[in-house]
Order: sequence, then C-alpha cells, then structure tokens
Amino acid sequence: MKTIFRFASICALFVLLIFTGFVLGTIAQEKQPSITRTMIAEAERIIGLKFSENQRDSLLDEANSNLAAYAEVRKTALPNSISPAFVFNPIPTGFVLPQKSSFQTSTVKASLPENREDLAFYSIGELAALIKARKITSVELTTLYLNRLKKYGNSLICTVTLTEERALEEARRADAEIAKGKYRGLLHGIPYGLKDLFTTKTYKTTWGSALYKDQVIDEDATVVKKLSEAGAVLVAKLSLGEFAMGDVWYGGMTRNPWNLKDGSSGSSAGSAAATAAGLVAFAIGTETYGSIVSPSTRCGVTGLRPTFGRVSRTGAMALGWTFDKVGPICRTVEDCAVVFNALYGQDGLDASVIQAGFSYSPNVNLSKLRIGYVKELFENAEGNTASDSAALATLRKLGATLIPIELPKNLPFKSLDYLISAEAAAAFDELTRSGKDSAFVQQHKYAWGNQFRAARFIPAVEYIQAQRVRTLVIEEMAKIMKSVDVYVCPSFEGGNLLLNNLTGHPCVVVPNGFRNEGKPDTRPISITFCGRLFDEGTVLAVAKKFQDATDFHKKRPVLTMQ
Repeated sequence: MKTIFRFASICALFVLLIFTGFVLGTIAQEKQPSITRTMIAEAERIIGLKFSENQRDSLLDEANSNLAAYAEVRKTALPNSISPAFVFNPIPTGFVLPQKSSFQTSTVKASLPENREDLAFYSIGELAALIKARKITSVELTTLYLNRLKKYGNSLICTVTLTEERALEEARRADAEIAKGKYRGLLHGIPYGLKDLFTTKTYKTTWGSALYKDQVIDEDATVVKKLSEAGAVLVAKLSLGEFAMGDVWYGGMTRNPWNLKDGSSGSSAGSAAATAAGLVAFAIGTETYGSIVSPSTRCGVTGLRPTFGRVSRTGAMALGWTFDKVGPICRTVEDCAVVFNALYGQDGLDASVIQAGFSYSPNVNLSKLRIGYVKELFENAEGNTASDSAALATLRKLGATLIPIELPKNLPFKSLDYLISAEAAAAFDELTRSGKDSAFVQQHKYAWGNQFRAARFIPAVEYIQAQRVRTLVIEEMAKIMKSVDVYVCPSFEGGNLLLNNLTGHPCVVVPNGFRNEGKPDTRPISITFCGRLFDEGTVLAVAKKFQDATDFHKKRPVLTMQ
C-alpha cells in the first residue's frame, strides 16, 4: 500500500510540474508574442504574395528572430534630430552641378510713406534701401512689425512666440553696425518670422503640438545662424500644422488674412499668413509635400521651394528625410532670391546638403530661354483655367515662345506618396508606440495619428522598391528638363506637386489672381514655375518677369481684429 501511495504521489508531482511548466510557458509567450503561420497567411494579403504551408513553416524562425531584433532596436533612444544612415541624392546620371556663383538684384528706390503702416507691405529691397540710407532704423521697423503681430496675430492665430527681447537686441545691433559703416547687405536690419519647427536659443520650439508646447532646444538652427550673420532680425516664431501637416495646431486653425473664416493651408501656415498680412517682412517655411506651395497659394504670397539638398535642415524638425526642404515665403520673387542667397550652402552638419553655385540676375530675356508648359494640364485643369491661360498669354507678351511638354506617363509616380508616410511614421514612432498619438489635435482618418499607424503596414521591401522607382522618375525628369530651362504648370494639377517633391526640383509659386474675387469666399490662387535642379536663379528670374507684368502681389488683404 505504501508503495502504491508513493508511486501515486510521484505521479501527481510529475503532473504538477508539467502543468506548472505549461502555465509558465504560456505566460512567457504572452509577454513575448511570436509570429505564427496563421499570422503569416494573413500578412500575405498585405505584401501581395502567396506562400505554401511548408514555406510559412520554414520562415517562422527568421520572422521571429527579426521580431526579437526589432524589440532590441526599439530600446535605443532616437530623438527626432537623428537621421537615417542613408542620404537621398536627387542628382541624375551625368548631371553637372553649377560651380560659379553671382548675385545681382534690381536697383530699388524707396521713400517713406505718409502712413508708416504701409511700410509693413514694402519689399525687402525697398526696406533695405530705407535702412541703408538711414531714413528709418531697424528698431523703428522692428517695433512696427512687433506691434502688428500683437494687433493682428491673435485674429490670424499665426504666432506661437513673440521673440521681442531678441528682436530689439538684434535691431539695435544692426543700427549700430550700419551707423559705423558696416553694412551686411539687403537683409541687414530686416525683421522676419520663423516656422516653429526650427530651434532657437532661449525660445521654445513646439512643432505645433501640445505634446511639445514647452520644449526648448537651446540652440539656433543653421538657417537662423545664417540669417543672423546677414543681419536679419527674428521677431516671431510662427505657427505650423501639428507635426507639419495642415494649418491646425494646438492654438487653433491659422486663419487666412483674406478671409478669417478660411484656413491658411499648411503646413507653413503662420509663415504665409503673417507675410501676407504684413506682420513680417518675410518668413521661413519648409516643404515635404506642398507646405510652401499650398499656403503661399492660399495667402497670395510668393514662395520658393529650393532644390532638395540646397539648404541645411540642421535644427529643423524632421518629417521626411528624403523630402524635407527649407525655403523663403516672401512678398516678391526677388525677395525670395535675396533670402535664398543667404541660406543656401553646406554647414558641415547636414549630410544631405550638396555644395553648388547659385547665380541670379533679374536681367533675363525670355525670348532666349526655352520655357515649357504642361499643355495637357492647361487644357484640362479645373477651377483656375482662366487665370492659368492668362498666365500663358502674359508670358507670350513678354517674348516667351512656349514649348509644350508632358510629365512622365509610364511611371507610377502618383503612387509613391506612401514614402512620405513611412518616413514620417519613423520620425514619430515613439508617439505611436506610447499611445501619445491620442493627444494629437486632429483625430480624423487623414490626420497624422492614423497615417502613422497605417504606415506600420508598409513593408520595408515595398519602401525600397518605391525608392527604386523614384530613381527611374528622376532619370525621366532629367530627360524632360534637357528640352527646357523652366516650365510653367497649374499649381495643383496632374500630380506635378508630388512629382517635383519626389525628384527634388525647385519651383517658385506666384500669385495669379483670385477665385470668387469680391465675394465673401474670395481666395488667392497661383501659378507655379518649375526649374532645373540647382538652377534656382533661372526659375526665379523667369518668375520675376511674370510677376513684374502683373499686380497680384501688390494687393493687400483687409485686416480685422477679433
């Protein structure tokens, strides 16, 4: 009997140990979930492949090994300032970079207006002439813009931070240097605004998000340093759509100066609105996919999106490492040329910046240039056809012989926008994984939170394949640009905006009239001039000729306070 009892006890203990092991194993599995054959079968739908049961079984070990590797990588802190080990290069095969630089601007004369408030809408050239001649001081001009920011900034919801103390200090320094005969150039003493994704000493950098509304990165971005060296005066950090999408930030929706019921578009929302409203002499924006072109259009100002790799992004929030570009938003084309001349070039910090010359002169003869137009889009464009056609007529009157061109037809470039989503999701992966994305201002299905989550289902192989197609698009665009020096295109038709952001080509967007002019829903519209890689000078010169023949850039919105 004792023997039987002892045997039963041993068996019971054995069963208990097995059960305990099973439970512990189950708990361990719950803590570290593994990929199963069923999961792989479901995932096949996403990647567009069909595996056999044997194939699924064979890849399980590798898939789970990768899963463990992902977990290890996630333990590494990756602040937004850390870029990937790869660098996008927009240069097609055989392309020769411009080496020489020369810069010449128009001769500008200016006098003080009877109403000093009119100074707020003067061009950089006009303001510079007054400052250099000491007809007005930088302190006076800076005070004027600061007062206008205080007066109208709340109505437009375009100001994140007034940098008043810094501005007055920089203005006093500018006046002292000019009084001693040390004139730094056309930007010396000129007040400007900065999109609030660039870092600045002392002042916060919010990226438009309540999650970072108290963030201070105590250093000046490269563009801020370069503008300081040119003598420019920073008066405000301006709004952007949260994480550089749209015109809605934690302070609200940035308003359009032409119609306060309308948004200013984005993401360089505050930069465009403040410039249009005469709250700054110019502003700095960025573009990943339309963030200079769109708000410039909506607010009736002029924007330059430079070639990818022209301007350092050091100190700027990263959204898409192979897309992000820095450029000026101004009142006139030549203002854009002046600001760009201060910004371009390497800083030894941003590996994506390519050193190349920049030459600009306003004295261009359109009859000696090959100016193309995307014929199909002018014939089929919806909405702004009359204004677009008028732009072509104006160019012909100026002596241009317009050459019809076609955008790439045999490559699926319109399907490559998921590259942006993938890079943006990586830039803000921590917010998705931590659940902080629930605190984003916008929560609809097209907002960043959902876009970041959806991007997790973009396979790495598909991302790389899309980048390879992008190479083909770059080469195809190089062929097109061999036939023209500049081409003109409706700003939002035919995928041209995405195409140029994929290939890195520069463009200048210029006011071209108004939709529903005189009605409550009046809205400015634009035309876009696209140039060859690293040839901002030519596209700026052509756009200036067009702008000088029109007066859309001289019109002002009627401002109100709320």
